[in-house]
Amino acid sequence: MTSSEMLSGPDLGGGLLHQLTIDREGDRTGYTFHAQDGGADAGGPSKGPPEPFGYRIPPTACTFGGPRCWHREFRLGEAEAPRVRMAYNRMRFVMAPMLEQRYGRRPPTIDAALEEIAGRLSEPARGPAFPWYVGGSTASYLLGAAIAPEDIDLGTTREGIDRIASALSEYLIEPAATTDWPRVGEVYAARAFVGTVRDGARVEWAHREGVPSTGPGEWTGDLARVRTEPVDFHGFTLRVTRPEYALLRAAEAGRHERIEPLVATLRTLGTDASLLEELLGASTLPAPARDALLARCVA
Repeated sequence: MTSSEMLSGPDLGGGLLHQLTIDREGDRTGYTFHAQDGGADAGGPSKGPPEPFGYRIPPTACTFGGPRCWHREFRLGEAEAPRVRMAYNRMRFVMAPMLEQRYGRRPPTIDAALEEIAGRLSEPARGPAFPWYVGGSTASYLLGAAIAPEDIDLGTTREGIDRIASALSEYLIEPAATTDWPRVGEVYAARAFVGTVRDGARVEWAHREGVPSTGPGEWTGDLARVRTEPVDFHGFTLRVTRPEYALLRAAEAGRHERIEPLVATLRTLGTDASLLEELLGASTLPAPARDALLARCVA
């Protein structure tokens, strides 16, 4: 049986009420970020629900927030409470700009955030270099695609998760911990909002638990198999993933407005036909759609 104790709350942020609890079940310890629509009492209503940030409403009513309480859960030891509390407070402090970016179409400050990340991860004082790369739509944006990234996705090793979290510690909105990501499953991951409490960009990085996937995807956990390109950015050389990954993701998600800019970028860069064929072979797209996409890029 799980017993929960409130560590903070009710607190305000982004038109929502927030609480932080520590949850104990036998010898297992975890933490939950709670959020509810607080209405006028919380300076609301909020711009929208926090579900795009990984929050989910549990199947039974929450003891602290009632039947419409969103949860984000993390599995960490009791000694990590100060670190969790710091991320919780950062989360609620930046909830307003995150919701504004998601629902109000306020653009994230991708370039400034990425420059801050690159600077911190390249500082010699932070220890020896470790592998990491920029993926998702931001990677294609850095390669010249005319698309507007919504956040920054980083790929790295299991050790790299902690190294990045340490470098961005004051920006963390989720601690480095074992958690569940919707549509992904169990991961060891962290998230940050890099910038001020008014402007910034969401950043996330994860490593899937268990054996790395043998598929051709961008986030398999096997960095040696992920195909990247070097990009010069504000004095830094970044590794960024090939646009073929973003193209397939856009096609599968029905984000047609991104397909033409990504195709144009591939034509300029040169399509990696073997990678695209491998990605399409593992795709859920119908065969005619796969063939048409390949023809547009390889012709």
